[in-house]
Amino acid sequence: MTYSGNKILRVGVVGLGKMGFMHASLLSVLPNLSLRVLCDKSWVIGNISKRLFSHSEMVNDIGKLEEDYLDAVFITTPIPSHFSVAKALYSQRITRNLFVEKTLASNFNEAKELCRLAEDSGGVNMVGYHKRFSVTFMRAKDLLDEEILGELDSFDAYGYSSDFSGVNTRSKMSGTRGGVLKDLGSHVVDLALWFFGDLQVDSANIESLNDKGSEDHVYFTAKRSDGLRGCFDISWCKKEYRMPEWGLTIRGAKGVLAVNDDELTLNLIEGDSRKWYRHDLNDNVAFLLGAPEYFREDESFIKSISGNNYITSTFRSAANVDYVIDQVYTQCGAGEN
Repeated sequence: MTYSGNKILRVGVVGLGKMGFMHASLLSVLPNLSLRVLCDKSWVIGNISKRLFSHSEMVNDIGKLEEDYLDAVFITTPIPSHFSVAKALYSQRITRNLFVEKTLASNFNEAKELCRLAEDSGGVNMVGYHKRFSVTFMRAKDLLDEEILGELDSFDAYGYSSDFSGVNTRSKMSGTRGGVLKDLGSHVVDLALWFFGDLQVDSANIESLNDKGSEDHVYFTAKRSDGLRGCFDISWCKKEYRMPEWGLTIRGAKGVLAVNDDELTLNLIEGDSRKWYRHDLNDNVAFLLGAPEYFREDESFIKSISGNNYITSTFRSAANVDYVIDQVYTQCGAGEN
């Protein structure tokens, strides 16, 4: 991978939870890149980070990033802080190029404001919907773009995990993760918008399975302007899903396509059926951590800064996810969650 003029890009990471450490680790192995600074409020995290990333500076306040312009910053703080952190980085002119972990913001209004700030900055912006970089979903997208199913009729989409299966009281962790829709469900909402374009929610239901007020299971239906209809089923209380899984079954005039993290099946009414597994689709990266799609995601963002790559998961596309999530809450009378 070669960047324009072989320039060494200076990059920072704000927020050093699980995702922050993962992105920092991946950035550390990308060529022509210097992981210049890490930022987290916790002194405990700071001490750990100094040992793990000894060549990077550690600070505890984003204001201290002003001292040294950065070519890009990754925001991996909790969702409620995305808006304020991104706004500060733009307004203080610390960087023009921002990567924000999903979801872009806490609500659609905040997301719209971040889109405006990003466009004013003139830089590159991206949101961490890493399933767009999964080989099975990328292949499904290619097939849909080829209109292999003909006119689309309907789809079912799901996001499942067992993270809170069997939990009898509301977990502090489930609350900090923002509820199942923003945490687990946002990925499959993003995939559906990537596959089908704009959708309008027409019915929704939120269930509290662990404790009053918790958001553990969300079911909603949506439609496209041409009549395509879809159903979304999202839960982090599915005991058989030790690892999170996302998937869609798509029905069209010429057949059915089913895709999840591990495999893709195409059944045509007239023609042979085919199945692809991840390992059939060149699911290889230079450095594996978490899943191959995380490396592809970070590599794509870094390449795009020098104009060598096109990004699909932009602030604008991610704002549409926040719009759908807001519609679900409105349908359920929940307001901003």
